[in-house]
Amino acid sequence: MRLLEEDQAGLSSALVLGRARRNILLFDDHTNRNQVTHESHGFITRDGTTPSEFRRIGNEELATYPSISTINRTVTSILRSKNESSFMITASGGQTFYATKVILAVGFKESLPPIDGIGGLYGKSLFNCPYCDGLELRDKPLVIINDTEHAMHMAKLLYNWSKDLVLATNGHSLNTEDRKKLESKGISVVTEKISRLIGEDGQLSHVEFESGTTIKRSGGFVAPTFIANSLKEQIGVDLTETGAIEVDDFGRTSKKHIYAAGDAISPALSQLIVSAASGNKAGVAVNVDLIELDF
Repeated sequence: MRLLEEDQAGLSSALVLGRARRNILLFDDHTNRNQVTHESHGFITRDGTTPSEFRRIGNEELATYPSISTINRTVTSILRSKNESSFMITASGGQTFYATKVILAVGFKESLPPIDGIGGLYGKSLFNCPYCDGLELRDKPLVIINDTEHAMHMAKLLYNWSKDLVLATNGHSLNTEDRKKLESKGISVVTEKISRLIGEDGQLSHVEFESGTTIKRSGGFVAPTFIANSLKEQIGVDLTETGAIEVDDFGRTSKKHIYAAGDAISPALSQLIVSAASGNKAGVAVNVDLIELDF
């Protein structure tokens, strides 16, 4: 029995292993962070498909494989046996399950800046990934809400889709050199804290700052804080400096019999097609390692 906690990577891993005639237990608690997304872009043959439709199609396909079972519960703990040959998985409600190998496709959760009005706009006119949603906001007056060290990078990146940009660092400073470089391109920089975002039916219209000044904007991009799933620390896999799970080219972690895929290993490239590809590779690695055990 293998364990996968689902995002697109989990579905992809399950498909590979189901076709390899392996017994799979797939945990899905329906807390994927792309639920607010109305359209997913960049996945060839599925451009514009909603995440919910992706999941529906994926689960429908997995249902045709008798060795794959799905449990709609949250995994609360994963404990390795004393001889390290198996794992005991506890799910919400206290149910326990056993597995010989584990694939973690647990991803991240998002925490938005504490700005009044931001929640109703996110996923509708305010996004975090230009490659996913930049084209739909092309040439519009946009705000970039970013108080991280990546603010400059995001401003330069979005200049590809719109020249009418305002970088709002929400109370944080920007060094003089970067500010001059952006302003030379016509990109305004506002370091004042944002008091609220104004809009109706999910569509941003104005950004209001603490001084009472407002600017008119039709959409924008925000940098959320990514919160790691506690299972990564609990199970003791090595992490990178960014908090991602450290893996080899096929998703093997620092701990034997534990694999990882999806946003959990690559938060900087949190796109469905990337997650699906990494899930495929992790599934292949599990099957290869099981075959080696047989020989």
